[in-house]
Amino acid sequence: MASPIRLDKAVSQVTGLSRSDAKRAAKAQRISVNDQVVTDPTVKVQASDSLCLDGVPLLKPGPRYIMLNKPMGYVSATKDPKHPTVLDLIEEPNTGRLHIAGRLDIDTTGLVLLTDDGQWSHKVTSPNHHCAKTYHAQLADKIEAMAVAKFAKGIWLNSERRRTRPAKLQILLANEARVTIGEGRYHQVKRMFAALGNKVLALHREKIGDISLDETLGEGEYRFLTPDEIASVK
Repeated sequence: MASPIRLDKAVSQVTGLSRSDAKRAAKAQRISVNDQVVTDPTVKVQASDSLCLDGVPLLKPGPRYIMLNKPMGYVSATKDPKHPTVLDLIEEPNTGRLHIAGRLDIDTTGLVLLTDDGQWSHKVTSPNHHCAKTYHAQLADKIEAMAVAKFAKGIWLNSERRRTRPAKLQILLANEARVTIGEGRYHQVKRMFAALGNKVLALHREKIGDISLDETLGEGEYRFLTPDEIASVK
């Protein structure tokens, strides 16, 4: 709301109400501006104005940045006819305006970032920005020591024209590892291990860039990013 806009539009932006519903709410004396009831939905309001609906303060519209601890069984999409989506876990107004900055497979868990800031999202997902993603992987078989060097060199994936970019593989246990990649090809971590004859049984994303999954978030829980976390991408 950098420039003045109509009251009904401002309320619609931050509540998810339609413009017509916002008009009706104003005429029903449910909306106040700076503690004064306003019944004319065409009144122009400023970004600095304080809006309330039914006495509840409304958050000002603006970019939102959310981290979610994605559970298994949810798809990284805005809509899906067969499966629940990560947006189903977000209880905020206008979730339809959010998009996913870095998708995860339906059976992969962990850190997902959601935002309505397109430029910020592009910096997270574009390979040109080299925003690293770190995963914890559990494998079916023992991880051979030579895999570390192969990941560092880059691996040829089936049907790909070029190797993966150099990736960091840290072997934690015989069949557990931490993997950091700088790109996001389709099923990349799973395919990298498959190229070495191993199978990923479980995959959990721990970190995107400098943003680590908040350990206090249970599966399916989310929180808004801190200013420092947002700035780490910008």
